[in-house]
This record gives sequence, C-alpha cells and structure tokens, in this order.
Amino acid sequence: MLVVFASAKLLSELFERFGQPGIVGEILAGVLIGPHVLGWMAPNDVLRVLSDLGVMFLLFRVGLEVKASELLRVGGSATVVALAGVLLPFGMGWGICALWGEPHIESIFTGAAMVATSVGITAQVLAARGLLNTRAARVILAAAVVDDVLGLIVLALVSDLAHGGSVRYLDLALTGGLAIGFTLLVARFGTSAVRRVMPRVQARLALAEGEFALAMTLLFALSVLAVYAGVAAIVGAFLAGMALSESAEQRLTDLTNGVAELLVPFFLAGIGLHFDTAAFTTPSTLGLAALILGAAIVSKFLACGLAALRMGRSDAVRIGVGMIPRGEVGMVVAQIGLNMRVMSESVYGIIVFMSVATTLVAPPLLKLAFRGERPSANEEVLRLG
Repeated sequence: MLVVFASAKLLSELFERFGQPGIVGEILAGVLIGPHVLGWMAPNDVLRVLSDLGVMFLLFRVGLEVKASELLRVGGSATVVALAGVLLPFGMGWGICALWGEPHIESIFTGAAMVATSVGITAQVLAARGLLNTRAARVILAAAVVDDVLGLIVLALVSDLAHGGSVRYLDLALTGGLAIGFTLLVARFGTSAVRRVMPRVQARLALAEGEFALAMTLLFALSVLAVYAGVAAIVGAFLAGMALSESAEQRLTDLTNGVAELLVPFFLAGIGLHFDTAAFTTPSTLGLAALILGAAIVSKFLACGLAALRMGRSDAVRIGVGMIPRGEVGMVVAQIGLNMRVMSESVYGIIVFMSVATTLVAPPLLKLAFRGERPSANEEVLRLG
C-alpha cells in the first residue's frame, strides 16, 4: 500500500506541476513500479480489492454530483451514442484480427474487448475540473451506463459462441432485460425513494455519522444488486450516489471525498500494473498492437462523436474523446478469453496494452476538448472543497 499509494501521488504531483492531468501520473506510476519495468510490485488479490473499492467510490462520488432528472433528460442521445460506440469498435477489432489471420473466436473476443468504455477515467478527469454538470459530461456518463449493459450482452454472445458455437437467445434476452430494468428502475425512482426514507431512518439512529453509514450501506447494496442484475458493480455505485444527490448533506460529500482520495490511486495505479511488454516481442505483434490501439481510439471517437453531432461540434468532440478509455473493462474481457483458452498470450498482451494506452491518452485529450469550459458555481465549490 505504501509503494503504490506514495508513488501514485508523487507522480500525480509532478504531472500537475507540469500542467498535465495528475491521473496520467498515477497510471504511469503503476507502469513504473509494475512487473515489466522496475518490478517492485505485481498485481495481486489485495491490490485488486483496493482497486475495485477505489473505482466504486469514484463512481459513487461522481453520482453524488449528478441529478437523475438531468441524466434521464439526455437518455435518448446517450443511447444513440452508446450504440454507435459499441458497433464500430466491435466491427473494427474483429475485422483487423481476422484480416491479420487470427482465429475466428479470438478475433470476436478482441472486438468485444474494444466495446465497453471505462467511465471511471473520464469521470475522474471531469470531476477534478468541475465539469460533471456540462451537457457533454451528462451524455458521457449516461452513455457509459448504457454501454455497460450493451457490453454485457456482447460478452454473453461471444462467450456462447466460444463455448459451443450456438447462442442462447432466451438467456441473452433475460440477461439484457434484467440489466436494463434494474438500471432504469433505480435511475427513475431511486432519488424519490431515498428522499422519503433516508431522513426517517437517520432520525432514529444514534450513530455519530448516521447519514454516512446509511449511504455506505446503500452503496454496497446497490453494487451487489447490480452484479446480480448482470451489470458491473460500479453501475450500482454510481446509481447509489445519484439517488442521494438531491438530499445529501455536505458532510456526506466530504467524507466520501476522503475515502475516494485514499482508494482511487489504487484503481489508477492498478491499471498501469497490468502493462505488459508482450505486445512488443516481435514485429508482427508490435504491428497488430499499433493497429488495435489506433482502431480503439479512432472507432470510439468517430462513432460516438458522429452520433452526438446534432448537439454541436464542440460537444460531439468532447463526447467522442470521453468515450475513448477502456481501462479495466477491456482487460476483464481479455482475461475471460484467456481463461476460456480462445485467446493467445500475445493477443491478450495486446488487449492489455490497448486498455492501458487508451486510458493514458484520454486525460490529455479531455483537457484539450474541454478547454475554455468553466465549471458551474456549485461544482467550483465542491472542487475546491
């Protein structure tokens, strides 16, 4: 914990001093201390748990600053953006690997690994700059939630193909329906339910930090329910924060920020720890890695940006850039493919490289895309503490 946290914060400080996003320094800290550079640290179960908690608190903190009504208002645009951001990256990833001569199922898994956006990275950058309430940020957050549901369906589809070559359409429909239903139900009714129930329960508690205890219970409960519904735990964490956003006191926000500041560096450095030099062992894998990385960036930027073009060119660019990072999501899909023995070690290394690299390029691009955008008065207060 000392090595990971201290190195992440040290590099974050250095990057901030040079006018770059501190988040890039925290990810690079993981690369630096990881098994393929200095070799001080390797991914392990303790760091994985801390990383999972870190991204959950990050998304919970983001949810606290986003009102459900505002997010639902951009739901139509977000759905179009998410659909476009799934189809083109999947097609490009599949097509590049197939043309390169990789096996059919491996090519499909590569496409699936390029589908889902890691909203934690974009959310962290926008939160740090106080821009979560801009229209582009709301579309990105909503699209990332839809993206997660669509990514789940794509993963279920390719897993069925890998197992036996046949698709269980009924199971697929049930899984997708449950995930969509859970997300919409909590987004639509969560805020009003919390506003009615929370004050009554809190009034009966003798705990010194009763609101925080109830909020943490809601955070973990909705995260567990999200997993059972078939979506990522971080979606539940985000929905929990959003349900509390209109009734939370400043004390809850302050305590959440403190926990997030402790845990988020483990999530960011954890991404860097997975950086693997296997993608550079031969000219062939190096070439494929470069193609996959280029396709991962261009496909999300073009697909999501064009889908949002009716919102104006500047917002379209911001949304396209905001959907680029793959982070831990791409690595999870690659790990599933590796465990099922349908993905080679070299292609697995390429996917990990793509996930880390897209995560690294997103913060500077977001900084450029949102240049000139000012935070709202409320967000400026929250950002400055």
